[in-house]
Amino acid sequence: MTADDSILSVDGPPGDSVPLHEVLGRVELRHLQALRAVAAERSFGRAATRLGYTQSAVSQQIAALERAVGESLFDRPGGPKPVSLTRAGELLLGHAEAILDRVAAAEADLAGYRAGRVGHLTIGTFQSVSVEVLPVLITRLRREYPELQLAMVEEEHQDELLRRLAAGELDLTFAVLPVEEGPWDFLPLADDPFVVISPADDPLAPPGEPVPAALIDGLPIVGQTPTACQALIEDGMRSVGAEPNVIFRTSDNSAVQAMVRSGMGHAVMARLAVDPTDPGISVHTVDPPIPDRTIGLVLPHRHRSPAVDVVVDLARAVCAEVVAEHVAAAPAPAPPRTRRRSSAA
Repeated sequence: MTADDSILSVDGPPGDSVPLHEVLGRVELRHLQALRAVAAERSFGRAATRLGYTQSAVSQQIAALERAVGESLFDRPGGPKPVSLTRAGELLLGHAEAILDRVAAAEADLAGYRAGRVGHLTIGTFQSVSVEVLPVLITRLRREYPELQLAMVEEEHQDELLRRLAAGELDLTFAVLPVEEGPWDFLPLADDPFVVISPADDPLAPPGEPVPAALIDGLPIVGQTPTACQALIEDGMRSVGAEPNVIFRTSDNSAVQAMVRSGMGHAVMARLAVDPTDPGISVHTVDPPIPDRTIGLVLPHRHRSPAVDVVVDLARAVCAEVVAEHVAAAPAPAPPRTRRRSSAA
């Protein structure tokens, strides 16, 4: 037994004492709160006012604490004179302050956790969302929830994002429909239309007018490497009677746009994947339209941090805003040249 243990040990039968861990097992937080208040105010009456108790209640709590530790914690001179801590009281107060401060910190952390203000989230994403949605989303999250820690994981293939979500490596992930069945739910955020982009000096339609689907049937197309989005593009083209003729593939959306700008061919892309400020391209919808891709979040069935709901609410607003901004920011194409079908294969 240490010297400190002996101070806070309760004497039993001769030669015996109660171990410190048993002593502290009898101590309640309200006892420690009363100890701190009386020590600070040096008065049972003023401590009662501070705590919102009656003076007799505070006296009972201090008496219970003294019985628990087997020591007198205050010198009580009587009358109007202030009370003061004994040596045992001073020792216990130091521990009481630390315990109460840790409890207060735990309460604050739990309140923040329940409100989604604190915690750590790992979010899965893909290229166009990483470029257009995440910068806005992260800026708002950091401004409104500065204690929330975020990590991002980008994958080219959606099935890899879903695998990592199922494995617990991600808390949630962005994805596009269709999403395979699994231990998760898909929450749609925004519909992102597909558009045709062409060199600015070789548009497929007048400004503001859609491109007839028949015009892109067999047209040389710059496409992406096989991904969930590219599958939607090629299946969507076929659904409107246009067979894809992909002459070049890349995993980089900006490379697709650069190749179009160079005159290599045309492309069908999700609007969110297009840089709408690029003066070197012409952007048009398709008639009849290729079915939109639906961007959403995949949420696991397992217990989710309340911070996930915070991200979901902000992501819904951000996705809608970003898609709308892309529609409004589409550039006016340059004066067209005489159009001819490329012979590239």
